[in-house]
Amino acid sequence: MDSGLAALLGAAVGSVTTLGAAFVNGRAQARSQHGQWRRRHRRDACAAYLGAFHDRDVAMDAVLDALRADAPDLPDLDGRTGRFVSLAREVHRAAEVVILEGPAALAEVAGRVTQASGDLSHVVRRMAEDARAGDTTRKAEDTALAAERQHALYRAVQDFRLAARGAIGGAD
Repeated sequence: MDSGLAALLGAAVGSVTTLGAAFVNGRAQARSQHGQWRRRHRRDACAAYLGAFHDRDVAMDAVLDALRADAPDLPDLDGRTGRFVSLAREVHRAAEVVILEGPAALAEVAGRVTQASGDLSHVVRRMAEDARAGDTTRKAEDTALAAERQHALYRAVQDFRLAARGAIGGAD
């Protein structure tokens, strides 16, 4: 084989190898950037969810504080309850984004938070109805049940935080 043809063949092989390496590197970089983008969106969704949940939790505490009084101020209770309901809607909106951003395991844990939150809300709603009716027969029992359900909700939120860390870290 003549040296000109060998040089041409060597240049062609070198060019193909360089293009192949560039393609492989480009694909790896694109996958890495996509992973970063996905983690950023998951982080933002989880942070918004936890932020909305925190605001809702503060409003729930305000409702419970109003209900602890021997004779709750009903207009004040209604205002606090209205604020809680409004903030609970924000939590549900934020949860929808968490569900969309995934992964499925994170959505499952968010569902457990929603269930625990609903369980607590049910007791608080009953306590508010009893306060409006002037019925104190279940107050001590419901106060203890609300505390138990708050603790269960706290555990569910802790589980969500752990699952969110895993999802943000890239573990699906």
